[in-house]
Amino acid sequence: MHRWKRSLALPVTMVAIALGFLISLQAQTQKNVSAAEKISAERMTQMKSVLLNSQAQNARLQEEHQVLVQKLDGTRKKVGTDPEILAQLVQFQMLEGTQAVAGPGIQISIDDRSKKAPFPLTPDDIARLINTLKFAGAEAISINGQRVVSSTAVVLSGSSIILVNGEPINRAEGIPYELNAIGNQDTLLDYFSKLEAPGLKENGMTVSIVKKDLLLPSYKRAYTFKQAVPVTP
Repeated sequence: MHRWKRSLALPVTMVAIALGFLISLQAQTQKNVSAAEKISAERMTQMKSVLLNSQAQNARLQEEHQVLVQKLDGTRKKVGTDPEILAQLVQFQMLEGTQAVAGPGIQISIDDRSKKAPFPLTPDDIARLINTLKFAGAEAISINGQRVVSSTAVVLSGSSIILVNGEPINRAEGIPYELNAIGNQDTLLDYFSKLEAPGLKENGMTVSIVKKDLLLPSYKRAYTFKQAVPVTP
């Protein structure tokens, strides 16, 4: 009897160890699944929050824009139809980006969705591309439909959403970027093709640059000064 018990001790022990290992593995797997589900839920909540905030801001800015348009129309009526004053007003609007503009320039398409591109474009990358175009003398710039003005900020929201002027310009699964710049076509093409395009291509991105006549949208947000005040001479 004792010999029979001793012969069963080792198999029973091995079975107990195996069962303990499987139970532990199952518990760890369930823990990992729960953690992944929690991260996914947090990201979804974050995305919904960004979307709701963007929609609320957009509605508010549309109202402010309408008020400013009405004020502008009133100002135009006050100054009459003096062509010199109206021309200056248009120039100011072009400078601040609240006037849609057209002219010759270059259109740059960048696709970072390729498997050969391990790292997608970041807000810093986009800001650098915009600065290169400004350095090349671009008179007006837009990216994915957003006009670039002096107050434009390129920031990351969450883990992958890039905001320009507070509006998302990409999607989590990726989307091509389109940069439009009005200015001297040869100069813009020379600067971008030599300073930026080679690095983007080396990182596995698809880049194309073409000269064309462009139409850039106006800046849709309102300028708000909370601290700065005009100084009279």
